[in-house]
Amino acid sequence: MNQSERANRVLVADPLAEDGLVLLRQATGTVDVRTKLPESELVEAIEEYDALVVRSETKVTERVLEAGRRLKVVGRAGVGVDNIDVTAATRLGVLVVNAPRGNIIAAAEHAIGLLLALARNIPQADASVKRGEWQRSRYVGTEIRAKTLGVVGLGNIGSEVAKRAQGLEMEVIAYDPVVPRERAEQFNVELVSMEDLFQRADFVSVHAPLVEGTRNLIDARVLALARPGARLVNAARGGIVDEAAVYTALVEGRLAGAAFDVFAQEPLGESPLLQLPNFIATPHIAASTVEAQTSVAADVAEEVLAVLRGELPRYAVNAPALPPEELAFLRPFASLAERLASLHVQMEGGRVSQLEIEYQGELAEHDVSLVTAAAIKGLLQPFTENRINPVNARLVAAGRGLKLVERRTPRGREGYPSGLVLRIDHSELAGTVLLGEPRVTRVGSFRVDLVPEGRFLVSRHEDRPGVVGQIGTILGEADVNIASMQVGRDAPREGAMMFLTIDDAVGEAVLKRLAQVPGIAELRYVELGD
Repeated sequence: MNQSERANRVLVADPLAEDGLVLLRQATGTVDVRTKLPESELVEAIEEYDALVVRSETKVTERVLEAGRRLKVVGRAGVGVDNIDVTAATRLGVLVVNAPRGNIIAAAEHAIGLLLALARNIPQADASVKRGEWQRSRYVGTEIRAKTLGVVGLGNIGSEVAKRAQGLEMEVIAYDPVVPRERAEQFNVELVSMEDLFQRADFVSVHAPLVEGTRNLIDARVLALARPGARLVNAARGGIVDEAAVYTALVEGRLAGAAFDVFAQEPLGESPLLQLPNFIATPHIAASTVEAQTSVAADVAEEVLAVLRGELPRYAVNAPALPPEELAFLRPFASLAERLASLHVQMEGGRVSQLEIEYQGELAEHDVSLVTAAAIKGLLQPFTENRINPVNARLVAAGRGLKLVERRTPRGREGYPSGLVLRIDHSELAGTVLLGEPRVTRVGSFRVDLVPEGRFLVSRHEDRPGVVGQIGTILGEADVNIASMQVGRDAPREGAMMFLTIDDAVGEAVLKRLAQVPGIAELRYVELGD
């Protein structure tokens, strides 16, 4: 250990397991534990420290970060970083790290515990005995052996739940729109649609992230598909399941039972769910084991120490700064890569097994890790609550089972000094940067010249008279203004692709009318970044 390492000072502002404190004390000059500091006191104290370690209680605000003139890293002993102003940290050059893997087993085991409690009415029977009752016939349960478990979200925790359920001789099916089938097969899990999952599963366990696309993912429509006697477990995030719809399903008997560890509002307070005899609740304790707390403390300590040593941590939430001249050249290509990937997701869907990126011309001579990370972000960010950046992008891709291939070509095959081609499974998109502006130059075999910004309607249709005109008529009737149009085709009166740039959002009713135009094979509404 050199003198600079010894000179680092670390402030631990929330309780941290001793294993993490020991690691920090062995490697740094000063480790101060000062918990429950109000913001004003934390602002006053932080200017003397190089690292700050928190859990969920301490709020690391912009004011705190700006006061941390020596601050290099903020470590979160856990997964979520909602209590940290990551945007301000990035702007100020402060790296934010977390410990996302330390509580995986604890959360998976808690989900299995809730499943067993549902199957055998364990909390209800326990409460009955403690009331002095002995009603054996009232608490007849059901075996889980040979039953079907539906896992919603086959990520790190969901896959661990699947393995444990299989050990209990359950059949496991799963819904996850971005996990490749090959990865699911590694866990002996069949990927199905959400509708099929609820129609087949005896038990459903939720392990999806809470992002905008998964809010109220399990709602009244989905619950109406549940097979008689089905039971629901949520140990993931509050807000993924519509609690009002679950209450109705339990009261009406469409669900035999439900067990939640997480809720949209916490603490739960007055909830009608708590009045139901077939509902089990725990206070967000899935990750609360001695082993998990020890693991996340040790993990976050390792991450903080890596940053203080000048190394790249494994679990960075934001990205380190790049040299200004390199960033100036790469930024528009990164934007292009992210938007090409986002365009693919919105046109083709999210399940991807391989991403191949070909860097052409001058771009191929640069360190393109930022651009690769941007492509991964565009492909996977809609399906994860974890922030994807140049530090953790490859780790996220590997965790999702995404095979990543990078190629470099000295000359631009598309006719530009620098170019970028994304091959995503069987889809191919190409682009370049002209005068600092990202441009899409090809989608599949169709040549285009498109600035990937704003709202678009993308159609695949028969190249015949009247198709484009009917689309324009429908949009005009809906008061949707067309800004520009590009049409490419394979050959006269064969397959064609059209990109309509529009000024206004298009609702479901209008999209449905457009999709019914004779000759339309496929139509997508696409929104790309600012």
